[in-house]
Parts: sequence; structure tokens; C-alpha cells
Amino acid sequence: MNAAHWHLAMNHIPVVGTAFAAGLLAFALWKKRSELFGVCLGAFVLLAVLTVPVYLTGGRAEELIMEMPGVEVDEALVAPHETAARIAFIGSAVLGVVALSGLIAGRKVPVPPRAFVITVFLLSLIEAGLLVRTANLGGNIRHPEIRPASPAAAAPAANSRSQSPSSTFQ
Repeated sequence: MNAAHWHLAMNHIPVVGTAFAAGLLAFALWKKRSELFGVCLGAFVLLAVLTVPVYLTGGRAEELIMEMPGVEVDEALVAPHETAARIAFIGSAVLGVVALSGLIAGRKVPVPPRAFVITVFLLSLIEAGLLVRTANLGGNIRHPEIRPASPAAAAPAANSRSQSPSSTFQ
């Protein structure tokens, strides 16, 4: 397996994991389940660590795809993904450090202050958004069907509108 394979295989972990942990933290806040706060903080720390190899394999994945014979990649699609990845990586590090500080402080104070947990929750929502945007921009590089205003995406919609209901089942 090469760097591109690792990058593509692992990039889903921070995206899905952060969204899941944010949802679990929202549930913990709503139900006032303080035992889940530590679980969520630990998850954010782990996800920040797992984001490192995703970020580090991105550059080599770009090099590999640019070197592939017969594969044309629009650099205009790669640059926004790189920028978004850098911002999301920094966001992940910030969320991880804040969550780690909460875990360390939690050794002395069993229930973290509600304001701290809400801050972590808001940071996790921001980070989830950054990661989803980064993943979408990365997907645009090799999946024209998900690009906005893509002819491949517009074609099925146009075909379905041109058919009458009776011709659909013939």
C-alpha cells in the first residue's frame, strides 16, 4: 500500500469520528451525563492523533496522482483541498490539546465545568465542519460527479425531468 492508499483509507476516521464524538457530547450535555464527558474528550484526543498520518500522507498522495500516466488532475482542485486540510489539521490539534487539558484537569475535578464542555462542543462542531469541507474538496479531485454544477451530476436530474411518469415504467 502506498501513501495515497493510506491517505484515502484513513481520511474517513477523523471526519466521521469527530462528528460522532460531537454528537455523543451533545447527548451528554443534553442528558447531563458527566461520565460521557471524559469519553468524548478522550475521543477528541485520539482523533487528533489519528489526523496526523492523514495529513502527512496527503502530500505524497498528491505527488503520486500527479505522476500517474494517463490521469489528468486539475491543480485548481488540489490547492483548495491542501489549504482546507492545513486549516482542519490545525483545528484538530487545537481541539485535541483543549480536550487533553480537560482530561488532565479532570484528574483533580471529576466533573468538568459546563462552560468548558460547551466550549469543547462548539470547537468540535467547527472542527467537524472543517473536516467535512476538506473531505468534500478532496473528493472533488477524483470524483467529478460530486462537484457543484458537474455535467455528470446534472445529467441524471435532466433525464428524470424529461421523462413523463408513464414512460418511466415502460
